[in-house]
This record gives sequence, structure tokens and C-alpha cells, in this order.
Amino acid sequence: MVKRRTILLGAAGAVGALVVGWSVAPPRQRLTTSTPLDTKAGESAHNGWVKIDADNRVTIMMSKSEMGQGVHTGLAMLLAEELDADWAQVRLEHSPIDKIYNNLASVADGLPYHPDNDSTLKHLKQWMMAKLMREIGVMMTGGSSSMKDLWLPMREAGASARAMLVAAAAQQWKVAAAECAVQGGRVSHPSGKSASFGELASAASQISRPGHVTLKTPSQFKLVGRDKNRIEAASKLDGSAKFGLDVVLPDMLYASVVMCPTLGGTVARFDASKASQLPGVKKVMKVEAFNGSTPGVAVVASSPYHALKALKQLDVTWDHGPNAKLNSADVLKQLSNTLESEQGHAFYKKGDVDAALKTAAQTLTAEYSAPFLAHATMEPMNCTVQVNKDSATVWVSTQVPGLARRAVAKVLGLDESKVEVQVQLLGGGFGRRLDVDYVAQAAAIAREMDGVPVQTFWSREQDMTHDFYRPASVARFTAGLDMDRQLVAWKNTSAGQALVPHAMKRLLDLPSSGPDKTTSEGAFDQPYEWPAARIGHAIVEAPVPVGFWRSVGHSQQAFFKESFLDEVAFAAKKDPVAMRTGLLAKHPRHLKVLQRVAEMSGWGQPRDAGPDGSPRALGVALHQSFGSVVAQVAEVSVSADKQIRVHKVWCVVDCGTPINPNMIRQQMESAIVFGLSGALYGEITLVDGQVQQSNFHNYPMLRITDCPVVETDIIPSNAAPEGVGEPGTPPIAPAVANALFTLTGERLRALPLKLS
Repeated sequence: MVKRRTILLGAAGAVGALVVGWSVAPPRQRLTTSTPLDTKAGESAHNGWVKIDADNRVTIMMSKSEMGQGVHTGLAMLLAEELDADWAQVRLEHSPIDKIYNNLASVADGLPYHPDNDSTLKHLKQWMMAKLMREIGVMMTGGSSSMKDLWLPMREAGASARAMLVAAAAQQWKVAAAECAVQGGRVSHPSGKSASFGELASAASQISRPGHVTLKTPSQFKLVGRDKNRIEAASKLDGSAKFGLDVVLPDMLYASVVMCPTLGGTVARFDASKASQLPGVKKVMKVEAFNGSTPGVAVVASSPYHALKALKQLDVTWDHGPNAKLNSADVLKQLSNTLESEQGHAFYKKGDVDAALKTAAQTLTAEYSAPFLAHATMEPMNCTVQVNKDSATVWVSTQVPGLARRAVAKVLGLDESKVEVQVQLLGGGFGRRLDVDYVAQAAAIAREMDGVPVQTFWSREQDMTHDFYRPASVARFTAGLDMDRQLVAWKNTSAGQALVPHAMKRLLDLPSSGPDKTTSEGAFDQPYEWPAARIGHAIVEAPVPVGFWRSVGHSQQAFFKESFLDEVAFAAKKDPVAMRTGLLAKHPRHLKVLQRVAEMSGWGQPRDAGPDGSPRALGVALHQSFGSVVAQVAEVSVSADKQIRVHKVWCVVDCGTPINPNMIRQQMESAIVFGLSGALYGEITLVDGQVQQSNFHNYPMLRITDCPVVETDIIPSNAAPEGVGEPGTPPIAPAVANALFTLTGERLRALPLKLS
């Protein structure tokens, strides 16, 4: 008789073999969905990414969210390029939620490895993470990963559909497929035979998909690398574009909320008697905390006006909870104090930095800080939900449609398959719409309205005071110079909250293990060739909800690192560009970007005074983030009343293959404006647990009258594309700060930049 132990050992061995086999194999295919795509009359699906109808229209399925970064246009160009479609016939449709659309690139890139690390272990972990995310990952637009994530899948989908169309034509014409050519949405043969995609689409969809396709080389590109306008531009110009707040449904009601002003607080009680008697008011209800949100009270009414008016008539007594004495000034002080005794986790070490500092002829120390920041998207949080007996439909601007569906299903007690999510254009994301608190809240409110669709929207004030903020951070530096003023040691420790564990808990209710790369990214993962270095981060917990903010850790770490590097250059009596050049001997890609921006800006040449006679100065910064290298030079002046003015920014970017140079330039401009808003004005402060900023009057954005001229140059490359949406933000704050030091002699080590 076979013993139970023998069976178990045999099973374990089989499982082990399966695990080994699974780990060696590549990630499963990303070409076909688990269930066929929905098609209309006359329309044929050729894989999970493209459909073609009899009228020759090519519909590209879009799994990424459009929030102004131009991703829909760029991704459509990739597929249309390999398909050889007529660009004028290309249309877009949001994809369903399916595993083939999961984002593989962002999680693999989130592993805490230095870009120069080319170890087998690093590649193995990235390989395994990509496989894992294919199966249990998340559909996500974020981390400047969209082009990198879909660079191959979109091209392979286009090439596969192209091969099927050619095969269909070859069968009909009884010719060899290799003799056929494709251009501008037509398949042709030297015999003179020709057919449009629409004429071949139905037959092509019945042909087996090719097991292998040959992709174009860069020299064969006709769309990729060319300037193209946004594919959704016309709809935005004529008003037909649909953002979250543009959703209008029959009999729809509107809800708005007032949440406890104190972080971590709750509703003790409320009196809705006055509000309930107002015209248009349908219901007043308490709303609980969902996915990290704050409890509050909601009013459902016949119009946004009536809902907002009724909110003002509510008499709410708040339980301010344990954070009623929380102050952001105390948080920053706590971070600074932490650096007195803790070195944190070392993300990067080279040599013995402490020994090198002891031998230095000169040492420099400095402490930098950055505040909490809000996202302040132009379109406040909103979501429309219709709850039926055993299903729900959600119309929402989100960066994570799968997580939005999961949140709604959990609130309503439904299977996820019973929740349909219709993704709208995003009126700004910047990482805020990676969270789903507002989606779950909207579902809970709509559940009470008996099948009537309800659009829940937040006021600007509720949005700004109930955000998931960019973490506050403090960094301390020590550098050593030898007798020849050469850098011999670089030590940097920062302190602040780790946001990934917070996000994992509220989004997935899962713990997060291992070091959080976002805490030190922008500090440890840079190209500079330090002779000896230690770069670490100490995690400090605080009861402030934190989340992903455009460029995440890079947004503050670039300011810290590039500003202190200028301090070192000044102490070493070296030109800032020359100082950086000396630390990039083995990094020609980065050096090329730096030299190009210096050339463009006329670095080292005397600067003429402005028309008003005020002197101007230049500051430089170089930074790598999300795979791309960006260098910027800012031209700055200071008025008699100490107002900082940025007149021009020269920007050079190496982002691998430039898919759409027009979009890349726009994103660099956008990122610079976004970064300048944070550098010059951005600051969220808390007093007694309450956020003090509520709207643009006390959380200002850069106005168009103050925007600098931006001149962008893109380094040519045939490498795979890297991030574009975020890399332009990190360098601008240090570039401005460094120019201000040249101009005034005052070293500003805290954001936002304020002259004394």
C-alpha cells in the first residue's frame, strides 16, 4: 500500500517541477482576451487590441487612461504603425477589464535596484514580477510606464492583424502572401488586385492568428517618430469629449459630501432637518470611510446646485479623533530629529563612506526639506454609479479601472463580473486617481437610491482637504573633498513616510514587504559615480494619508540631491556643469543630455539683464527617473520685492525611441509647469489635524502670465521607449534654486522656494 507520505512527496515534487517550469517560461500571451471582444454589426475582432469594420474603420482597444499625457495617441500610433493602417481611419475604444491589459512594467521597475545594476538576480526578479503581474496584477496607468509596458504588445497586435489581413487577401486572390504589400489600410498585389481592410476584415478574423510576427525596424517606421496631434483633440475642441463630470444619464441625481475636516475624525451626529426641507433634496445620509477616505455626510439632490446648497444647511457635530493635535510643523521636526539617530535602510552603498569622510580635507553638511503636497487636479473627484438589483454600472475617471470595479463590488456585495466600469477622460490624474476612495463612496451613496443613477462629486474644498498627499520629507547630506577639491565621499539619508504600504492597505487590503523604493528613488538610483557613498532612508510613521504624486519620490529627492551637488561644486570652486561632467565619465547617455542642455542655454556665457534692468542667472539640474534622463537649465530673476520669476527653461530629454515628439515636448512643458507650481507655491500645512489650504487662493498654481518659455530638445534613440509623463518634473525645482543662489548668494534648502 502506498503511504500517504509518499503521495505527498510525489505531489510536492510535481508542484516543484511546475513552479520551475512556470518560472522559466515567459509571461503568458498578451494578445487575446479571456472572452471575445464585443463587436457591432459589420465589425470583426482580430485580437484583444484591434477591431476593423466593413467601412474600413480601425478601432484600437485602449487599456490606459488619458489624463492629458497623450498616451492614447502614442499607443494608437504603435499599433497603427505595424498594421499599416490609414491613420485617418483610426478610432479608439476603452478596453474591457482583462488580464492581458495588466501593467507589467511599472511593478517590475518598482523593484529597488540601481539602474546600473545588471545582475542576474535583478533580471530574474523583474522576469518573475512581470509573470506574476500578468496573472494577478492591476490594469493601471501610472509610473510613466504606459509606452514601456505596451511597446511590444501593441506592435505585435498590429503586426498579427496585418498578417491575418494579408493571409485573407492571398487566399481570395490565390497568390502567395509574401507577394502582397500593405499600405494606408489596403492590401495590394503586383497583379493589380487590391482590397481595403474593411473588405478583408471578416474573412481575416476567421484565419488563425500567426504564432510569430516580424516587427518593423526603426528605419521602416512611417508613424512612429513623427509629430502627431492628439487623437482626442477634436472632441475636446467641439465639447463632445466626456470627462467624469460630463456624464449625464436619464433621471440622474447628484450627490455631494462634507467630510470630517480633521484627519482620522468621524461623524458624531448630524441634524438634517433644514437641509431635507430644501427644494430638490432627495436624501441626506451618513457615509462611512471607504478605501482610506474620511467619514462624512452626503446630500442627494436633483442638481449639483441643490446638493451644494443643502450641504451648507447641515448641522454636523464631528468627533475629531486622535489627530486633533496633529501639526505638519511637528511632523517635519520629527523627521529632522529622526536623522539625528537613524541611518535607515541603505538603498545604495559603495566603499566605506565613513572612512572616506574621516580622510577628507573638507566636509560639507546640509539639511533639506519638502512639505506635503496636494494633487489639485482641475477636475475634482467624482464618480457616477447606477445600482440595479444584481449589477452596477460605473462611469468614472480612474487610473485603475480593475481596482475601481473591485471597490464597487465589495461595497455592493456583488461579484466583480456584475460591475461594468466605463472609463472617462481624466481631468488630471497626477497619481490621485490611482486611489478608489471616491469610487467606493459613490457606490455606497447610489445604493440607497433604488436604481437611479447618482453622480457623486466633491467640491474643490473637500477635494483639497481630503487628498492622499505627497509625503513630507527631510534629507541630510554630508560630502567630503580632498586636498585637490575632488569629491571623495557622499552620504545622504532622508526621512519620511513610506507610501506604498499605505496604498497597498487601502487599495488591496494587503501588507507590503521589503523596502519601499519610492522613499529613496531620485537619491540612490542616479548615474553619478561617487567614489564612496551611502544613500538611505529612514521610515517615519505619521497619521497623514499619503499617496502617489507626479514623479513620486523623485519630486523631492531631485531637489535635495541636485541642490546639494551645486553646494559641493561651489565649495570645490568648480562650475556646476563641470562638476557633474566629472562624475559621469562612464555614463555617456547622461553626459550627452547634460552637454546638450549646456549648449542650448549658452551656459557659461554672461547673461544680459532683463528689460526692467533686473539681473538674470542660470541654474542647472540633471536627473534620471522612470528610465528617462532629463537635464534642465532655468533662467531666473528676482524682483525688488523678492518675487521669483522664471523666464526660460531649456530642457533636454533622452526617453529612448521618441514615439510622438509633439507629445514629448508637451509633456516636458506640462511637467515643468507642474513642478514650478510645487517649487514656488506648493505647500500643504496641517494645524490641529486639519488641512489649512482649501482652494487655489491659498494653494496657487503657476498662472499663464508667469509661465516661462520652454525649449525642448529630444535626443534621438532607437532604444525601447521610457517614461515621459513624469521625468520632466523633478529637475525644475533644483534648477531654479541653483539659479537663485548664483543670483542672490542665498542657498534655499526648503520647498517652496522663498527668499528671506
